Amino acid sequence: MKTPVVVDCVRTPIGRSHPERGWFRHVRSDDLAVAVVRAVVERTGVDPAQVEDVVLGC
Repeated sequence: MKTPVVVDCVRTPIGRSHPERGWFRHVRSDDLAVAVVRAVVERTGVDPAQVEDVVLGC
């Protein structure tokens, strides 16, 4: 295993989780994760081909 590095931290927007009135009620959690990963790649200029693993959490 190569030495792990933390490149950047990005968070998803905060919204209500109410099933009828929640801001992100129609957005899947994995779609939010895609937005986060894309933001990190865009902000840092890291070549996505060099990324071997991504750790997401709350």
